[in-house]
Amino acid sequence: MAQFKSGDFSTCDAPRPGRPKTVTTPETIDQIHELILKDRRISAKSAAEQVGISRERVGSIIHEHLDMRKLSAKWVRKCMNADQKRQRCQSSKQLSEFFRRDPNDFLSRLATMNETWLYHYDPETKQPSMEWRHTAQPAPKNSECKNPLEKFSPRFFGFKRASSSLIIFQRAKLSTLVQLKDILKEKCHGKATKGVLFLHDNAPAHRALATQKKQAYLGFQCLHDPPHSPDMALSDYHLLAGLKKQLKLRRFSSDTEVIAAAVTWWDGQPSEIFLSGLRKLEQWAKKCTELCAEYVE
Repeated sequence: MAQFKSGDFSTCDAPRPGRPKTVTTPETIDQIHELILKDRRISAKSAAEQVGISRERVGSIIHEHLDMRKLSAKWVRKCMNADQKRQRCQSSKQLSEFFRRDPNDFLSRLATMNETWLYHYDPETKQPSMEWRHTAQPAPKNSECKNPLEKFSPRFFGFKRASSSLIIFQRAKLSTLVQLKDILKEKCHGKATKGVLFLHDNAPAHRALATQKKQAYLGFQCLHDPPHSPDMALSDYHLLAGLKKQLKLRRFSSDTEVIAAAVTWWDGQPSEIFLSGLRKLEQWAKKCTELCAEYVE
């Protein structure tokens, strides 16, 4: 009241000297920094005990003065060696060059392939089955179904067109290629005439000599797929995840029923979803090159 009467209407606290921070000195900061450089996994409690200050003060020094934070290791598909990273960069540059020359022509000739397991019954995973329970209540249980892993592997192909995709349910790789060629002649005559640019992963079956000869005979020009690169596989993140989510927890008695359900879901997707997936390839290739072959997803 006395301050208001004297004309001081400020609502902010006036600066006060406070307790001097004798602990946070350049020498202490250097000691903490040295401990972290020696052991990146050292805990704040251990550093505090070694330096002889409080744990809270160590945390303040790490975050405010050293501008550091503790991060968990990121799991990746494979810790690639220098040669594999070089191959990833080369493949990414090749794809970027195709897009740079003529993106429309490249997309009109590009065909991609991937395959996945489809199950007669894909059970619920642990994460979505979690429920809130009281402490005294037991955990929920799921009974194990009969033959949950009865499965087969269809091959999925994507290309630029109104329908933009097809599924071939064959186990033989060479027969699948022949069937793909026939379908492209029927539905995408221009693609077959100009020559198909075929992009698939580098699985052993795809790198086999018989497969390579068959692809050459059919007139397929195979693009170099980056090694150990599920992050650049169009189907893994763009299409197959949605299909598997749709089929999860549904029970099928035969391969025919699974095929029918997959085709129904596939036909119900908008055509733009397939073309947008092909266009993402340019972004991933560019990002992979910028990151010096590190994983982009």
